[in-house]
Amino acid sequence: VLTMMEEEEFEFAEDLEAILHLTPEVQLAIEQVFPSQDPLDRADFNAVEYINTLFPTEQSLANIDDVVNKIRLKIRRLDDNIRTVVRGQTNVGQDGRQALEEAQIAIQQLFGKIKDIKDKAEKSEQMVKEITRDIKQLDHAKRHLTTSITTLNHLHMLAGGVDSLEAMTRKRQYGEVANLLQGVVNVLEHFHKYMGIPQIRQLSERVKAAQSELGTQILADFEEAFPSQGSKRPGGPSNVLRDACLVANVLDPRIKQEIIKKFIRQHLSEYLVLFQENQDVAWLDKIDRRYAWIKRQLVDYEEKYGRMFPEEWCMTERIAVEFCHITRTELAKVMRTRAKEIEVKLLLFAIQRTTNFEGLLAKRFTGCTLTDAPGVRHTLTNHTERPATQVGSTREIKPRIIKKPKAPDNPFHGIVSKCFEPHLYVYIESQDKNLGELIDRFVADFRTQGPPKAGTEEGGAVLPSCADLFVYYKKCMVQCSQLSTGEPMIALTTIFQKFLREYAWKILSGNLPKSSSNSGGLTISSLLKEKEGSEAAKFTVDELCLICSILSTAEYCLATTQQLEEKLKEKVDKVLVERINLTGEMDTFSTVISNSIQLLVQDLDAACDPALTAMSKMPWQSVEHVGDQSPYVTSIIMHIKQNVPIIRDNLASTRKYFTQFCIKFTNSFIPKFINHLFRCKPISMVGAEQLLLDTHSLKTVLLDLPSIGSQVLRKAPASYTKIVVKGMTRAEMILKVVMAPHEPPVVFVDNYIKLLADGNPETFQKILDMKGLKRSEQSSMLELFRQRLPTPPSGADGGPSLSFSAPTPEQESSRIRKLEKLIKKRL
Repeated sequence: VLTMMEEEEFEFAEDLEAILHLTPEVQLAIEQVFPSQDPLDRADFNAVEYINTLFPTEQSLANIDDVVNKIRLKIRRLDDNIRTVVRGQTNVGQDGRQALEEAQIAIQQLFGKIKDIKDKAEKSEQMVKEITRDIKQLDHAKRHLTTSITTLNHLHMLAGGVDSLEAMTRKRQYGEVANLLQGVVNVLEHFHKYMGIPQIRQLSERVKAAQSELGTQILADFEEAFPSQGSKRPGGPSNVLRDACLVANVLDPRIKQEIIKKFIRQHLSEYLVLFQENQDVAWLDKIDRRYAWIKRQLVDYEEKYGRMFPEEWCMTERIAVEFCHITRTELAKVMRTRAKEIEVKLLLFAIQRTTNFEGLLAKRFTGCTLTDAPGVRHTLTNHTERPATQVGSTREIKPRIIKKPKAPDNPFHGIVSKCFEPHLYVYIESQDKNLGELIDRFVADFRTQGPPKAGTEEGGAVLPSCADLFVYYKKCMVQCSQLSTGEPMIALTTIFQKFLREYAWKILSGNLPKSSSNSGGLTISSLLKEKEGSEAAKFTVDELCLICSILSTAEYCLATTQQLEEKLKEKVDKVLVERINLTGEMDTFSTVISNSIQLLVQDLDAACDPALTAMSKMPWQSVEHVGDQSPYVTSIIMHIKQNVPIIRDNLASTRKYFTQFCIKFTNSFIPKFINHLFRCKPISMVGAEQLLLDTHSLKTVLLDLPSIGSQVLRKAPASYTKIVVKGMTRAEMILKVVMAPHEPPVVFVDNYIKLLADGNPETFQKILDMKGLKRSEQSSMLELFRQRLPTPPSGADGGPSLSFSAPTPEQESSRIRKLEKLIKKRL
């Protein structure tokens, strides 16, 4: 029984804890509403700490009975408070049920009142409908009566208007008819829904008959005034015809178009007679007379008939446009017949006069009639030019489909000049011939005048022929774009490509000096006697100047060719842009630039070869002391100081290519210098120190190569400096390994691997040869070298791999400083 009671107490304690467990938010809210300093009210209440505060010492346990009594008293108070609250909640529940019942009763009463109001509203609405029923009937009657009166008025107006219209038509009173007809047509639109009534249908038919009679009568009047056969009627404009044009605006649009078409045909009939194909004045050399004739005719029209036609008809522009279509057709016909007589000058003369006339039209007119002018479609479909076939010609240019002019600022562009496009092969062939003669003249001038001289303004500058070529190209491109922006531009581009390549081959590559294979003539004795000043570079100063001039010209051609390609793409039609590509020609000029730089590098490189050969043949084992730099170093520095300033001055306008020259020379010279170092064998300790001094001197000169001999000190590019430091540091490390003692062998091999980071046994063999070791010693050294090499990476176990790494710039600079100190001590 005791156990069961304990379990019940334990479960009650758990339920109590579960009930009293509050969330932090609720606990915070309770603390804000009922702030309390009592430890029993805290959420993190700890009974042990609380008891320890009540009984801090053993002596305080004597008051335990008083404390227990106080706590029991507090518990009884809390029980009383809880009991009171629980009873209060019971009363609240009873009060809530009573309030709910009262609310339900109130809602029922409110619902009854709303229903009464709704019933009264429905009765009121019904009463209003009965009151307004008669008013609605009166409104409908009024609306119908108004419609009937209006319709009768319209019917009266229509009947009277039709009678007046028929009477005025018979009397040719077109001025009154124009206003009346428009009113009758507008009134008739109100009777479309009444066409089932015989009287209305009869009036509509009378209006249509009157319109048809007016159209026929007006056309007859214009035919009488301006007969198709015969000359124009003399005198000023007729008032009757002017009013007739106003009537035609209201009639079927075909009447207006027929009037315009007949008048323009009659007005231009004289032009067709005067400039027939068999007439001498019809040929291209007298094309100005065509445009002069139409100018006179337009002035005559403005004076005599300008007021006869409404302004919105744009008759002056229509006459000019129709003249253009007729002229294009007639010129195409004449040129097809006499194609063999077309010469370049004559063709360009005719095109220039035509384009000038088209520009004049653009200044005078807006081009609003180009799409809707009578006869335009007829002209385009029935007078389309056929491609001309020139017997014996090398190419044919097909005419492009007539489409919207490319230049939006001139809507008349090409309206006549399109007829010349099939014959532009004459112009293209002429440009082919002219450019060929221009290239031949450039070649002849170069042979006559010779290459640019060093020390002159022409030295190292762009060849004048290059500028002349591209100026001519620009002139041809602008001229051809004015003639056509279609296939002729593609043909001209092909001609440009052909002669760009010829210029690169004949003028640039063809005049580069040829490098000879003979040596510089230097001997060891001459070097040792320090007669460095007696040798000369392979190329003369003028030849170096010529190479630089060709390089600068090729760079100018490369940049200008790129601009030419962009301009051609702007001028040509958008559908043909993809066919403009001058990449191959730009590559050709890039090749010329590369060849020129390579020639300069080879020249300076070849000048240094004898000195390097002398270095490899010097007895380095017998050197007894370290002195100044060796004669071969002085010779190399002399050639560098002779050639590089000349090249730099002549490439002042193309600094980036001078930097390329320096980089290529360094990339060529340093490996060659290291190869000659390997040939210096055997080398004593003092000899290695002397070579180390020479290497440092060459490194200093190479670092200063871009600005050597210049009054303006300019820092070398970082890319160039990195190449020199990396290459010459390797040469210094080779000599440093040679200087190191080979005993003990393990230390020597490890030092080699650390300094050179080269796992090639051949390189290690060369180092041993430079040290002059015997074959037996070399064999053991090579075996030890192979054993000490880092383990190569294994693909099976994926173990760690060791790789050689080049010394960092900080390590290189540290080693260089140590080397300088060593050299100073030796000196």
